[in-house]
Amino acid sequence: MARISPEKKAIELRKQADILGVPVPVQQVAKFLGVEVRFVPLDDELSGMVFIKDETTFICVNALHHPNRQRFSIAHELGHVVMHKEFLEGKVHVDKGIKVLMRNGISSKGTVNEEIQANQFAAELLMPKDILIDILKDKFIDIDDEGPIEDLARKFNVSKRAMEHRIRNILD
Repeated sequence: MARISPEKKAIELRKQADILGVPVPVQQVAKFLGVEVRFVPLDDELSGMVFIKDETTFICVNALHHPNRQRFSIAHELGHVVMHKEFLEGKVHVDKGIKVLMRNGISSKGTVNEEIQANQFAAELLMPKDILIDILKDKFIDIDDEGPIEDLARKFNVSKRAMEHRIRNILD
């Protein structure tokens, strides 16, 4: 049986949660899924984590990071919730049965399949391809010209780097 791509999972979730525009309200999406989001100070290299305790799913996000990075971390962890629930329920155990997946340096390098999928999910959730293509269709964007990229990043409430990466992936 073929698995649904991370991008299609994100598209389905946006439709189910009735999210039509940007910026995508990731905390509202989390609430729709019954996920509790908490902002806590963490070590700088740790952006966020997801765990299940007493049948409730929690996402903890680094309160010390920029809000755009926090949004991506929430979206990334939601990707784990949607696509890797069995991984959350059966892998890393921390402190009396709390199961944890973390957004950290490993996830940003994109070398572990679950992390790659969570990043793809987050990119589609926060920067929906259909909306981005609709905005870009009548414009010439020079990827090296920071002005239009910064404008798009502000519109979607993501980092300039995330927007550059997303546009490159869409155009390839």
